[in-house]
Amino acid sequence: MKNIVLVCNMGMSTSALMKKMRKHAETINFECTIEAYPVSELPKVVPTADIILVGPQISYMMDKIKAVVGDVAPVAPIPTQMYGLMDGKGVVDLARKMMGE
Repeated sequence: MKNIVLVCNMGMSTSALMKKMRKHAETINFECTIEAYPVSELPKVVPTADIILVGPQISYMMDKIKAVVGDVAPVAPIPTQMYGLMDGKGVVDLARKMMGE
């Protein structure tokens, strides 16, 4: 089972996207956990993450986020268009591709 971590400023704006991602993952029988966190909690969740996706509103923090994550998991920004459209399918597909699924 894969662990997909979403991070944003407060962990709230990614909640709707998280729900849509979970629904899509269930539809395609992709076994995973998907959780959203504020960026301040990142150090606590890094050890169990298989991928970390960053909300576009904090993409300016990518260098700091990558420094915290190190080599533990791939890190990528969620494309602004996917985020704006709350494209759960697109973000799950992106995560799977980046994890080599």
